[in-house]
Amino acid sequence: MKKTMLSISVERSSEDGVQERNYNKREFSYSSFVRSFTLPDAADANGIEAKYVDGVLCVDIAKREEAKMQSRQIEIK
Repeated sequence: MKKTMLSISVERSSEDGVQERNYNKREFSYSSFVRSFTLPDAADANGIEAKYVDGVLCVDIAKREEAKMQSRQIEIK
């Protein structure tokens, strides 16, 4: 069985500077982030959508049609 991985990575850099009469000040920052997930067998790798809204990344992973059709009955004790 082949396992499918989903990797999310981010790189961010910024530069800030102040130029006054007596001095110059510059600040640099860089950060990176990587996270990987193993997708379940029921996931459709071609049906993944992502959106970034108000600083939040939302990832929607669709199920394969065969997985949607499965149903089971759970006994309540």
